[in-house]
Amino acid sequence: MEVYAAPEGEGAAPEVLALAKVVARLRAEVVDLEGVAATTAVVERAKGVVMARAGISADAAYERLLAHAAARGRSLLEECWITLGQVRSPPSAAAAPPATPAGPPGTEAGRPDTDAAGDPAAPSPTPSHIPSFSADRYLVAHHDRGAALRPLLALLADGLATASGGDDIAELLRTVLGAAAGVDAVMIYSLSAAGSLELTGRAGITDGLADQWRHVPPLTGVAAHEAIAAGRAQWLEDPVLDARRYLLIGDPPDRWPTRAWLPVPGDGPARAAIGFLRQQPGPFAADTRALLRRAVRLCAGPLGMAEPAHGAQAPDTDDVASVQRVLEALTGPAILLTPLRSGTGEVEDYRIDAAAPESVDVAGRRGKELVGRRVLETYPTVAGSPLWDGYLETLTTGTVYEGEPFTYEEVIAGVPRRSVYSVRASRLGDRLVVSWVRHDTTEREVRRLADMQRLGNLGWAGWNLVTDSITWSEQVYAIFDRDPGEGPMTLEELPRHLLPDDLPLLGAAVERLLSGGEPIDQPFRITTSYGVRHLRIVAEATTDADGTPVEVHGFFQDLTAQRGTELALLESERSVLLQRGMLQAERTLAARLQDTLLPIPEQSLELAGLRVDVAYVPADSGINVGGDWYSAIELPDGSALFVVGDVAGHGLSAVGTMAQLRFTTKGMTITGSSLPDVLRRLNSLLLHTASSGAATATMVMARYQPWDRRLVWVRAGHLPPLLIRGDRAAFLEQPQGPLLGASHEASYAQLTLELLPGDHLLFFTDGLVEEPGEDIDAGLERLAATTLRLLREGRGDALARTLAALCPGNRDDICVLDVRVPDGL
Repeated sequence: MEVYAAPEGEGAAPEVLALAKVVARLRAEVVDLEGVAATTAVVERAKGVVMARAGISADAAYERLLAHAAARGRSLLEECWITLGQVRSPPSAAAAPPATPAGPPGTEAGRPDTDAAGDPAAPSPTPSHIPSFSADRYLVAHHDRGAALRPLLALLADGLATASGGDDIAELLRTVLGAAAGVDAVMIYSLSAAGSLELTGRAGITDGLADQWRHVPPLTGVAAHEAIAAGRAQWLEDPVLDARRYLLIGDPPDRWPTRAWLPVPGDGPARAAIGFLRQQPGPFAADTRALLRRAVRLCAGPLGMAEPAHGAQAPDTDDVASVQRVLEALTGPAILLTPLRSGTGEVEDYRIDAAAPESVDVAGRRGKELVGRRVLETYPTVAGSPLWDGYLETLTTGTVYEGEPFTYEEVIAGVPRRSVYSVRASRLGDRLVVSWVRHDTTEREVRRLADMQRLGNLGWAGWNLVTDSITWSEQVYAIFDRDPGEGPMTLEELPRHLLPDDLPLLGAAVERLLSGGEPIDQPFRITTSYGVRHLRIVAEATTDADGTPVEVHGFFQDLTAQRGTELALLESERSVLLQRGMLQAERTLAARLQDTLLPIPEQSLELAGLRVDVAYVPADSGINVGGDWYSAIELPDGSALFVVGDVAGHGLSAVGTMAQLRFTTKGMTITGSSLPDVLRRLNSLLLHTASSGAATATMVMARYQPWDRRLVWVRAGHLPPLLIRGDRAAFLEQPQGPLLGASHEASYAQLTLELLPGDHLLFFTDGLVEEPGEDIDAGLERLAATTLRLLREGRGDALARTLAALCPGNRDDICVLDVRVPDGL
């Protein structure tokens, strides 16, 4: 509780204190109501679960929850949460077990406005027995239907005028529609404010079943719930498939093999649904669906769902926005014209204030692009024509104007365009509603359409479900490899050309299009004399006032070439990934071999009285391992051998060549071979292995004798060592020595150098000094200057590693040996 203390010397007015108490009380009530609402939702859902499991009524389910809670020492809310926690999500249709679940009533959630065509997981039947591809399911006997439906609907309307209550309406529906639609039982549900369903009318249902299903909690998957929520009819036509997916009303559930749940239209979202239950198996015919839809619309008023009456007068013609909304729902061209009058009341022009989306003028302006334009400013040749006079007569007398076809010509961008129109005008208040039909399709437009179909490898098709007439463009015959003399392919023929794997998916798409009027975009494959073709169908349906599809149109597109390209690209991607994986595995193996063959010491080495610092840094880019290597060992006579080399190439071959050179060099020097002789033998070795792939390498090698501090060194195409003595840095004069593995006539010379205390001698590979686009001499000069600077700064203890670390983003491997003569030596 919040207590307000008034400041000393001040007092709150009595009305303010009273208002504060009211606010506090209302706040407490809101909190209590929120808790009650949350608890009620949980209890209602738990009741629904118990009802579905035990096959009992809502009241019995509530009593069972109370009894279980009391027996287990729990609160009702705790028992409800535990019950809901034991519920597993319903399995999908593909994973549903074949057995019909035991247990009574439950949910019924069919595909919206589609016919169940059997279990998609079952083996595909033969093409002649596939329900999805049966034209008879979708054809509409339009003319006979109107005559047959009118007496039934008139009889229903008369009965509804005197019906009182939902039970009377349900019984009337069952009586009138029983013979025509095979209706055996009717259930009417209304949606409560809490989201649950209440049974407000029933016929052909036993009292026990009605009591059991009088209240349906707000569970997901209930057919009536889904019909109301989606605003579309739910058709349950396959008892086997429906029983696998849902729990059905009835005892036994298959008492009514087919069911339909239709939302009752009203002002805004639907708030009620009517269920028609039939003992007759098989899908609902198109005429039956239309009859049920019209019957449900008639029930909207008696059920209290009809839109509020606005009187019989014409709509408010000043509300242009309302007219625009009407035009947007129409097919075909139509506009609203407002006359513009002079001071004397004469009509000087007309302004387009609303336009249907399919309104297109001769210049190609479409829909709302026309709104705001004046007729004479936009179409000046209309002035004084019979069309202009017809507009005036309709506006004055109210008679409908229907003119003879006339030719209208307009010059656009210097090019005259002619079109033939028939125009109809009718008065709406002080305005005109004008619609027209364009008769001509110019040769150029026909040619463009043909070119578009040919270039896009697509063709258009249409099917009138009233006349059962199918139309194909020429390109469709080419796509299906069909002789135009045979005419368009019927729906029953199509499965014979499909690949079996594509039958279920295309069949489901056909059902959505022809039963529910839903647009589709579905790929599929057919067999032709040229092999398998990958096709795509994009189609939509035109429905009548009842929502029954009466015509479908769309196009077929041949995607075979595109699919071939996609498959080639996919294969290329797989090849690249495989190659990359092999390269990565090779890199891993090469890196392991390199680590084994070329261990890098963590600290400086002591060899023959010299201190040696080693650094090796692999390249930052690429997935291959390089062939840079070094060797620093003490020989049996107490001298020391220093080698740095660089094998051309990367990967396992480079690592293998590196291992050959490293071990051969050590072996020959240990056995007493001179350094030039070692290089000659290594050159012969690489030339000998050239038959399995050219192998070349550079190398610099030195032998230090501690007894006289003399260094004998040789090179084979390698960069010279850098000598730092005092405050000077210079590269050693290079002895003769070509690249290893380049020539059989190669010869190698040696030079001798005396090392002094404090000297640093750097052996390195080209990765330390090379930069893309830069001369090698610039890199050598930079190395000399950097080395002197580091030594002056006192950073010579780990000179090799410091120099390597100063080369981030290196494109090549770096190997450095820093040989230092101690000051006291």
